[in-house]
Amino acid sequence: MPEVLFPLDSAKRFADQQLVGHNRWHPDIPAVVTVRPGQSFRVHCREWFDGEIHNDDSATDVRDAPLSIVHALSGPFAVQGAEPGDLLVVDILDLGPIPQEDSGPLAGQGWGYTGIFARQNGGGFLTDYFPDAYKAVWDFSGQTATSRHIPGVSFTGMTHPGLMGTAPSAALLEKWNRREAAVRASDPDRVPPLSLPPLPQDAILGSLTGAEFDRVAAEAARTAPPRENGGNQDIKNMTKGSRVFYPVYVPGANLSVGDLHFSQGDGEITFCGAIEMGGFIDLHVDLIKGGMDTYGVAENTIILPGNIPPQYSRWLAFSGISVSTDGEQRYLDSQLAFQRACLHAIDYLTKFGYSPEQAYLILGAAPIEGRFSGVVDIPNSCATVYLPTEIFDFDVRPSADGPTRINSGGGAPTAKF
Repeated sequence: MPEVLFPLDSAKRFADQQLVGHNRWHPDIPAVVTVRPGQSFRVHCREWFDGEIHNDDSATDVRDAPLSIVHALSGPFAVQGAEPGDLLVVDILDLGPIPQEDSGPLAGQGWGYTGIFARQNGGGFLTDYFPDAYKAVWDFSGQTATSRHIPGVSFTGMTHPGLMGTAPSAALLEKWNRREAAVRASDPDRVPPLSLPPLPQDAILGSLTGAEFDRVAAEAARTAPPRENGGNQDIKNMTKGSRVFYPVYVPGANLSVGDLHFSQGDGEITFCGAIEMGGFIDLHVDLIKGGMDTYGVAENTIILPGNIPPQYSRWLAFSGISVSTDGEQRYLDSQLAFQRACLHAIDYLTKFGYSPEQAYLILGAAPIEGRFSGVVDIPNSCATVYLPTEIFDFDVRPSADGPTRINSGGGAPTAKF
């Protein structure tokens, strides 16, 4: 096992650990550990809400989840010799739930959760159709996830880090804040908001204190979206065996990681669409000197996905086009087409006895494939959602006999504002 360079005590809050991570992006957050090119090491990660979501049959914790505290990121890890313009090469050697702990109060201790977030608290891809909070708790058995809140479904997880990235430069941070403020200003009263401004409340900034803490907290970017540094990309195929190439913007690169997922469908469409967990990740780092210019990587990441995805071979694919549910034609709107494909899949699954919310949670957590299938045939884009049929305990294919009706149990817990 690689040396643990960022340990976490499950009995303590994230801010009370021996080494304190962070939940904002800023170039002046000090590195907690320095590693060398060619080094392998283990990092413990807390699930993104630091224990605020519980293994129970209530969704009040999802409804009231404090977005000001996310994401709990382990790091930053400085890499010796890394300079702006380099590419940081990160190999994901291994990852999984909290090691040696198969039961307990924290997500990752034998269980995880998926949440539909309420419109007033973040929303989701289909928040216009699902405005209230729902939750499903999943139990882990080896690589398999099952849920008492969604009967008849079990699948192999594609375990991956939802969030990993390097620190921004001061200039890049200023660019983020400027452009995200501009999009907020275009519709300042929108719920959910179009972007999240810097928020000193609940900021965790490693070892910073005093006036320097206050300055950085007022400038630092929230970790919710993906950006040029990688960040919260939520790429389900970035699993064990993957190699990721990150742009380096500051001396040392300052790599951080967190938001581990036991499984996820393409898009993480419910916002907390993955099966969230705490756990460990083993990383190996190296450098390509001057790699940003050499390979034309001025921004964002390049990924070589791992070669050990679940072996599903039978799929039911649902298509959608860029026409809204009220009949409005949109020009090549691939986002709308993907929404319509998701809604078609949800409608289909309700014919077997699932509630719409249970079906939505399945699409967020199970290893579905989402694809933009046609983006040139004016005026309609076409998007598709591929649902693996083998995850169900019954046949979900259309037939002359009609759909099997299952007992959907008590449904997914919900909580309304």
